[in-house]
Amino acid sequence: RGPVLHIVVVGFHHKKGCQVEFSYPPLKPGEGHDSHSLPEEWKYLPFLALPDGAHNYQEDTVFFHLPPRCGDRTTVYGVSCYRQIEAKALKVRQADITRETVQKSVCVLSQLPLYGLLQAKLQLITHAYFEEKDFSQISILKELYDHMNSSLGSTLLEGSQVYLGLSPRDLVLHFRHKVLILFKLILLEKKVLFYISPVNRLVGALMTVLSLFPGMIEHGLSDCSHYRPRKSISEDAGLQENTPRLDDYVSVSPADTSDTNLGMGKGGRQMTGNNSLEGQKANVPFSQSEKTCNGAQTSNGTVQRLKVPSHASPASSESDWETLDPSILEESSLKEGERENPPSEQAKNLLSKGVSSGGLPITVQPQANTGHTVLVQGLVSGLEEDQYGMPLAIFTKGYLCLPYMALQQHHLLSDVTVRGFVAGATNILFRQQKHLSDAIVEIEDAHVQIHDAELRKILNPTTADLRFSDYLVKHVTENRDDVFLDGTGWEGGDEWIRAQFSAYLHALLAAVLQPDNEKTLSDFGTTFVAAWKNTHNYRVWNSNKHPALAEVNSSHPFQGQYSVSDVKLRLSHSVQNSERGKKIGNVMVSTSRNVVQTGRAVGQSVGGAFTSAKSAMSSWFSTFTQSPQSLGD
Repeated sequence: RGPVLHIVVVGFHHKKGCQVEFSYPPLKPGEGHDSHSLPEEWKYLPFLALPDGAHNYQEDTVFFHLPPRCGDRTTVYGVSCYRQIEAKALKVRQADITRETVQKSVCVLSQLPLYGLLQAKLQLITHAYFEEKDFSQISILKELYDHMNSSLGSTLLEGSQVYLGLSPRDLVLHFRHKVLILFKLILLEKKVLFYISPVNRLVGALMTVLSLFPGMIEHGLSDCSHYRPRKSISEDAGLQENTPRLDDYVSVSPADTSDTNLGMGKGGRQMTGNNSLEGQKANVPFSQSEKTCNGAQTSNGTVQRLKVPSHASPASSESDWETLDPSILEESSLKEGERENPPSEQAKNLLSKGVSSGGLPITVQPQANTGHTVLVQGLVSGLEEDQYGMPLAIFTKGYLCLPYMALQQHHLLSDVTVRGFVAGATNILFRQQKHLSDAIVEIEDAHVQIHDAELRKILNPTTADLRFSDYLVKHVTENRDDVFLDGTGWEGGDEWIRAQFSAYLHALLAAVLQPDNEKTLSDFGTTFVAAWKNTHNYRVWNSNKHPALAEVNSSHPFQGQYSVSDVKLRLSHSVQNSERGKKIGNVMVSTSRNVVQTGRAVGQSVGGAFTSAKSAMSSWFSTFTQSPQSLGD
């Protein structure tokens, strides 16, 4: 099958609310195209496809993520186009249409994160579907499904079309120096909530920020929506009592340990797990309902499971499901006699001995020269990585990316299994509950509200960071008023901005690897680097070797001596971002405005008096000159 899983129509029913009205192929096998029933994992689909407050807009676009279905480990990427039409304009009006307007969304569920490309195609079809004025005409939706599956492929992820509709240029113009703060917030895996309405502005800004991370859109979101839909209290209690915790196990197949093609994906990208779009899916359960879906089967059909240590790591309380414990490397196995065994036999023997707690994790990778399987120290991210370890494993292990969150998903913000999130919301209830997030990004005002004072200090930009941000802003704002040159050149364009952030991140990674690097890391922020080293994405990246970074310059792109221009930058940043600076700025603006208005008023009053005096004198003089003439006459 192709990358598109389903075409779905979601409508608003005056009694039942949002519901699925059509799906092709059916969302649940064996049911009709007009079935309203939903898989348990996708119970929030109607509320995501038809967003909250949609009635306030004639049309809108939504990007959203769904959890994988049973037996699949990959995020499902959703794009929805919403429109509303007056009921009286319909040629065929069903009996259940009782309101003056009809609200519907046409939605594509895809295995590929081609947000902008899917949106462009879907908008045309949605427009044509509504122009029919008869929603029973579903042939155009079936044709859309066939067309997308025949024209879309994973090769599109390697081109520029994956960034269609995402403009870092507009992001820098709007947020200016604060873009780097957003970038660092996500690097630290904080709870970040974006807020604005309508949804298309929300998801556009959020996904554009993510596009600044190398490889993130293409390969870094496959594990970003592993959450469990909320169930009733009684149902949860029953599950806890009767169902063993499958999260305590990791499924391992003998084929996985002997596969010589495990290490390298297409285009030279290294696989740190066997979870890729083209390859096998990792056999790791994510919910208790996947009892029969994710077990790795041997040749005789039995399921092998390796017990993962139940103790918490000192550095983190996160679960260790994605790591194997190297304590299976018993000291006796390292003796000289046993080292003579072929690497593939060592791997099989080690995995057959079971797992105990303690030590660093390991992952199975192929040997470069011989192609044999060897055991290499390192964590498994499950993402398709390049030679630099990009994308970073940020959106893994319970750190969610939800471009749009429905109100029904509000519980995820406080879910104990969710360690963090980058989420978007249009409902004000999300913004009001500040205790559930570390930062709220109000897109309308380009305001980044960070609640914790300590986090604000960590994210306070260094002088080198200010130079970097100023460099971006200056290049983007140059020639922006010229309609012929705006955005057409390399410098200041979208690809150029992404290249700058890629160079910044590569320099940071290279600097971390250098000995005696305190001075170099201070340019990135000493407290920031210390906080980043405690994150999951850093631990995964640092546990694996990335020789290509040896060729990268290991210093900040804008390091250098302090100068007068840096003082101006620091002052400008302080005025723009601190509360005290904002107050001073507002006072200065209001004062200058009052001075100008007062000056105008004084000028008008003085000028008016002079004009009236002048007119009075001229009229008196004309009267005086006319009087002798009248007397002479």
